[in-house]
Amino acid sequence: VQLQASGGGLVQAGGSLRLSCATSGSIFRLSSMGWYRQAPGKQRELVATITTGGVTNYADSVKGRFTISRDSAKNTMYLQMNRLKPEDTAVYYCNARYYKDYGLGDYWGQGTLVTVSS
Repeated sequence: VQLQASGGGLVQAGGSLRLSCATSGSIFRLSSMGWYRQAPGKQRELVATITTGGVTNYADSVKGRFTISRDSAKNTMYLQMNRLKPEDTAVYYCNARYYKDYGLGDYWGQGTLVTVSS
């Protein structure tokens, strides 16, 4: 299984970007997918998740600005980011979480850099 994130770039504050995460290979017993980000000098943090049932969850810092979605037919997940702020600057990673016999496992994409200029 491979996750390929794309869509990052440089954007001015107030602008928009859409990230994509394409999945190759089948993920058995998928629980959820999500986006995480890591800013320079900071720990990786959750941005948004979406379950196989379509239930979404967002970090407080992005609520109302970001929207996570999935197209199961295309095996692709998206993150629409609007009204971007300089503090959104980070490497964004896509994640797929699946059930193991005991506990949960994770697949990670390679990350895509988002830079928001003020």
